[in-house]
Amino acid sequence: MIIRKKLRPAAVLTIILLFLSASWSLAEMEEAQLWEKLRSGNHFAMVRHALAPGFGDPDTFIIGKCETQRNLSPKGREQARHIGDIFRKNGISQAKIYSSQWCRCLDTAKLMSLGDVKELPVLNSFFENYANETPQTKALTEWLNRQDLRPITILVSHQVNITAFTNVYPDSGEIVIVSKGKDGNFITVGTIFYP
Repeated sequence: MIIRKKLRPAAVLTIILLFLSASWSLAEMEEAQLWEKLRSGNHFAMVRHALAPGFGDPDTFIIGKCETQRNLSPKGREQARHIGDIFRKNGISQAKIYSSQWCRCLDTAKLMSLGDVKELPVLNSFFENYANETPQTKALTEWLNRQDLRPITILVSHQVNITAFTNVYPDSGEIVIVSKGKDGNFITVGTIFYP
């Protein structure tokens, strides 16, 4: 006959807290390793623009005219500033920043306050025209292969572009860390997200 003792509620709570603490420590360690990789060179970050409520863009969309586009909400603007704070907290106060020409991406990049922002058309959304997915992704790959990634490089773009390049479906404001291989291939190493 096997006698099993019931665990007291306090013991169960202690076990749960130890498990959660170990999980939290592991997540923090993994995140620290991602930041270390980004700072080490041969890596770059892709950031999905911050919160911009809605879906797609109006039919009247014109590049350079923010009033015709879906833009960051006040919460999105706050999120973009917070993303910059996260980079600074992790030892990155200056970076080369490239952005889609869409206002919600440019605003995200500028509000991060990590350096001058350069427009990079290959980061423009192809959500409204999926025929551009393959040529744009190829052009981005070729562009990245010509870049020196030792100065920290951040690309601010759209979900469709980031997914096509990394196979990650990022949330608004999510950071995807990518490694550049010697063979010219790119490997997604992880993501960082603070909702």
